[in-house]
Amino acid sequence: MIEIQQCTKKYGDFIAVNNLSLNVAESEIFGLLGPNGAGKSTTIKMMVGLIKPDSGAITVGGYDISQDPVNAKRILAYIPEKGYIFEKLTAWEYLTFISGLYNLEEETFRKNAEEYLKIFGLSDWKNEIIGNFSQGMTQRLLLASSFMRNPKVMILDEPHNGLDPKGIRILKDILFRLQNKGMTILLSTHIIAIAEQICDKIAIINKGSIAAEGTNVDLKHYAKSNDKTLEDIFLRLTSDYEK
Repeated sequence: MIEIQQCTKKYGDFIAVNNLSLNVAESEIFGLLGPNGAGKSTTIKMMVGLIKPDSGAITVGGYDISQDPVNAKRILAYIPEKGYIFEKLTAWEYLTFISGLYNLEEETFRKNAEEYLKIFGLSDWKNEIIGNFSQGMTQRLLLASSFMRNPKVMILDEPHNGLDPKGIRILKDILFRLQNKGMTILLSTHIIAIAEQICDKIAIINKGSIAAEGTNVDLKHYAKSNDKTLEDIFLRLTSDYEK
């Protein structure tokens, strides 16, 4: 469903992403792990068409994100690490705005918007100005605005930012439910335990390249005998840390 073929992105002499290839299958929850500056966010921005790779190609649902961005973006939703939201709007006005951008049918919009506002505990706040929301409430609204579209592909960059434990649990439950309905999900996170719990496959990125990739079982093949957890593997592959 998502295919990255030998993509490289440079900023001057700095190589942010180095000849990276990656495949995410349909109905898969795929985790992207890496330390700060590893190239995760750059990779994601290339996936969603915010920046173009210097070389290589990316397809989403068979659409080339550079050559056919409109069709690619119709089927995907993206939650950035630091999402921008119009604080002068109410929650409902914001969801209405997003619905208009993606030409959702009125009945579908109202049904889905009400459903996700309820799931995220925002129903009583739907007519409140977003500027009065806490960080966690704003993050829940951003998530609701993407889920209500029923995209085929969901790309989430640190979606747990600002969420309390209850919010994180709600998000995990939704991701499992939507995966079972056929959604493909790519999740970038610093929370290794969450990646370990919910991801079918994981890629560990370091210095713009894939250091290891596979299921939790597969990653054990990269491990030393004293690597007992994904955290152990992650630390060994991405730093000079030694137990």
